[in-house]
Amino acid sequence: MTAINPRTHGTAPSARAPTRREIGRAWIMLRRLARDLRWTWDETLRRPFTALDPNAYESNGHSPLAVLARLHDAALATRLADPEFAALLQVADERRRAMRRGPTWFEEQHAGAADLRVAYFCSEFALHESMPQYAGGLGVLAGDHLKSAADLGVPLVGVGLLYGEGYYRQEFRADGSTRVLYPPIDRSRLPLRSTGVDLACPIGREMVAVRVWRLRVGRTQLYLLDADRRGNRARDRALTRGLYRGDPEMRLRQQVLLGIGGAMALEAIGAPVTVYHLNEGHAAFAAIERTGQFVRHGCSLDEALIRVRRSCVFTTHTPVAAGHDRYDADDVLRLLRQPMRAAGISDSLLLSLGRERAEPKEPFCMTALALRLAEHCNGVAALHGRVTREMWKHLYDRSEPAQVPIGHVTNGVHLATWTDQTARAFWLEEAQIDLDRPNLDRDPWSDAMRVDPARFWNMRNHWRRRLVRVLRGRLERQAMRSGSDPDAILHAGEMLRDDALTICFARRFATYKRAPLIFMDAERLARLLSDADRPVQIIFAGKAHPQDTDGQAFARSVHAIAQDSRFRGRVVLLEEYDMGLARSLVSGADIWLNTPRRPYEASGTSGMKVAAHGGINLSIADGWWPEGSDGRNGWTIGDAREAHAEPESQLLQDEADAGSLYDLLEREIVPEFFERSLGGVPERWMDRALRSAATIPGRFNTHRMVAEYVQKAYLPAHGAHAAQEKPGTPQ
Repeated sequence: MTAINPRTHGTAPSARAPTRREIGRAWIMLRRLARDLRWTWDETLRRPFTALDPNAYESNGHSPLAVLARLHDAALATRLADPEFAALLQVADERRRAMRRGPTWFEEQHAGAADLRVAYFCSEFALHESMPQYAGGLGVLAGDHLKSAADLGVPLVGVGLLYGEGYYRQEFRADGSTRVLYPPIDRSRLPLRSTGVDLACPIGREMVAVRVWRLRVGRTQLYLLDADRRGNRARDRALTRGLYRGDPEMRLRQQVLLGIGGAMALEAIGAPVTVYHLNEGHAAFAAIERTGQFVRHGCSLDEALIRVRRSCVFTTHTPVAAGHDRYDADDVLRLLRQPMRAAGISDSLLLSLGRERAEPKEPFCMTALALRLAEHCNGVAALHGRVTREMWKHLYDRSEPAQVPIGHVTNGVHLATWTDQTARAFWLEEAQIDLDRPNLDRDPWSDAMRVDPARFWNMRNHWRRRLVRVLRGRLERQAMRSGSDPDAILHAGEMLRDDALTICFARRFATYKRAPLIFMDAERLARLLSDADRPVQIIFAGKAHPQDTDGQAFARSVHAIAQDSRFRGRVVLLEEYDMGLARSLVSGADIWLNTPRRPYEASGTSGMKVAAHGGINLSIADGWWPEGSDGRNGWTIGDAREAHAEPESQLLQDEADAGSLYDLLEREIVPEFFERSLGGVPERWMDRALRSAATIPGRFNTHRMVAEYVQKAYLPAHGAHAAQEKPGTPQ
């Protein structure tokens, strides 16, 4: 990005000591910038904090509030005396205020739906690495959804839980086993604001005291429920201690809090919601509380259920039957007793809504409840929509999946969050692609193909070199944490080459994602990686759930291979995969590797993020990739066969996919990367890289995704709500 010249932004203050009034005004501007999470995707709004104290910014997870916590008046006065810093702060403040002015995409395109209000429920939201309120892709998608809603002006609020310890911090022991740590989050570093709302959420016989906080995410608000309150019992306080922890009853109680408590919070705040969007089944109980609200305002139970269903949107992300939350029916009845009584819902009715086949002793399924109480249901990719219709056809009593009323809205990524600032500046200068200006009528990325390949190759080399610097620092710190001797620490800081073909595998270490697949023929891979004239290196990062011993075993096997003399320095496994590391990886990776068993990847979004940087996908034909691949913008592994449950069948599939992967690497990928023109440019490679940029970001982004939800789901659900509205019923 071009440095800000104060002379181009009005008259800069003279180099004099600032007055107390000027210092006070600067504090106000800095706090306003820090408390509006638009800085998470707008570098201009972050820049004052990096300029104030780069070391504090880096060492505290890139948190502006952590920088301000270390700042005092004298230090701020010194910085304000610098005309360039004073101008930089002024520009950031003006930009923050300007973002709130002018008509938005939604206001221009849907002026007749000005009273639409969407509540988007999710169990996790990934907004920034300094706010570890997420475990993985579901949270990343939810955070990106909120940001695009803010950019487009879609009237939407998020609803979730405020976790005191987040997910977990990951370390690897010397033997590669996972050490799970739960450090408490310093809330003073989170830009939380009180809503002034405290409520009592009924969970079984208990009333759990809950405080409702909010985060400002540009034009949107995110409401977070906090049960870690003084006066609550220990097990109730633990409800918002961390993500996806505890036994099934703890998980069920958390989902009661999210759904019942979240709907209660919106009513208490006075948020005029017309559409509920349940992102995964964790929040399905919100529909039960919503039913009770309609009943309390004069609707019959039958009418209330109809109104709830017509105004509810449900997105499922799970293509594996075993992955959907199921609970003991008696436990559900016990924990929902008070909301059921308030709505007039009988035991038999609730069980009929939550059971898949109405069989005695059948568990209660959260996804079944959500599907039955939402008229607008979708998967998250075209293939996933097909799988979902097949999986749930029995619920709709349909023999043909095509008859099942479940569609799809393919996921996307928030490009402004995930595209490196130097890449944004490059695309703006070279192809007039401006990520600050939502453009849903024309895909500007199609112009990427006309960019000079040599210039883009230079940028690719810059991003890869920077990635290697970042990874060396992390590997050094990992070695120090494990108690390594000085030689090992020195070696860690010298690992990797910045001119090597860099392959990244970074995602959750679930077994179906098959992290170790590339090592199936270790000798064949070793030959490929040991060519000094054509260096290749593989970077792994990811977490398994603390109770997923098989996933942790996969990480341990990758750790062991990284220590093998054949692969040392060419294969590395990184700890603590978070949003900060992800941004470095998606910008610096030459190849983004994805090896799930088809069709177990619902969508996946990480591969969408690399394309804006000229990274190229190497993927199984699963999730979003069948829609994204055109045969020239990346590579597809295997032949789109689908997995069977039998171990023998899966082994045969693994062998076939591994063989295809090796063939692609040996015959196409490595040769294309290292075949250079007289000017040193890999021309065939850059043609593919630029095609990746030209064909993927313009389609697979959350602006397109949110606009699609508006058209396919939000507006129809809102119209149904408005058509049935009665005076006094909840909005």
